[in-house]
Amino acid sequence: DFCQHIHHPPMKQSPPLLLLALLQQCSSYTPTPMRMGVGSALKRARDSVFSRDRSREELKIGIAGFYDRSSKLWEDVWGEHMHHGYYIPEDRTDHQQAQVDLIDEVLKWSGADEGKKPERVVDVGCGIGGSSRHIARKYGCTAKGITLSPYQANRGNELAAEQGLADKTSFQVADALDMPFEDNSFDLVWSLESGEHMPDKKQFVNEVMRVVEPGGRVIIVTWVHRDLAPDETSLKKKELKLLSKINRSYYLPPWCSTDDYIKLLEEAGAENIKREDWSYIIAPFWKAVIKSSLNLRSVWGLLRSGFSTQRGAYAMLLMLRGFHNGTIKFGLLTATKKEE
Repeated sequence: DFCQHIHHPPMKQSPPLLLLALLQQCSSYTPTPMRMGVGSALKRARDSVFSRDRSREELKIGIAGFYDRSSKLWEDVWGEHMHHGYYIPEDRTDHQQAQVDLIDEVLKWSGADEGKKPERVVDVGCGIGGSSRHIARKYGCTAKGITLSPYQANRGNELAAEQGLADKTSFQVADALDMPFEDNSFDLVWSLESGEHMPDKKQFVNEVMRVVEPGGRVIIVTWVHRDLAPDETSLKKKELKLLSKINRSYYLPPWCSTDDYIKLLEEAGAENIKREDWSYIIAPFWKAVIKSSLNLRSVWGLLRSGFSTQRGAYAMLLMLRGFHNGTIKFGLLTATKKEE
């Protein structure tokens, strides 16, 4: 079994791909006024090896750069949807349709399909806009998407024009922790696999609750760590070590649990809170992504994409390991804002 094979990889030495990428970054350095210097490059390499947490500003810059560099490669291989797929049945091989199905199944699960359909949607952490455009087509609504990546915002608008949705969808660079929208602007706030990037989860939840209108719905689908047992105060040391390595690769801050999100939603005044763990539904996704990378086109694209994308490719194995051993969960949350 592939999962069993990678369940206990040797962690005392740098994995080959990561080590090669680090050597490539350090050895290919050429001093120019535009670069940060040898000391800075070596510091970044050292921080990568030891999985040091990044500051909020480092995360913001790093997330934008990571997706600026990696989004084209992802789109070339997997299309416009930059998220997990819905694998029921678990042996399905139509992976891009599985990604579309995930959007529809989450909307159905949340109750968004019931009663009055959404009219004004914001996609928080929109990628290149796949979810926004699908939701706009599905409901005939308008959708605004925000991302830290200029490449993603530009590409999202290009695809909207190509698909005849420029009048329905738009994409812009903005910070999810300080959204450029008035209070009560949307009747649906959609966040699919972006919450894990938020360095301040409380501020993230407060912002999504601020911009949703009274009676409107919030949907957050995000990677989380497992809920703690009643007698635990933190994850186990080996679990924290695994998450730290993933954090360095994907520009993530410390993780939280679904329980943590529920507390934050309650504090922000949400009601009708519902949660579910879909880890088993998306589990085949990472194997499919890894398998899709094992061809000449993908390998060549990865080699050209730079260090951070190469490191992200290695982290796919760590993600699969985390899902397999129960440290990482795929959490769904939905809630509504109290009527005034």
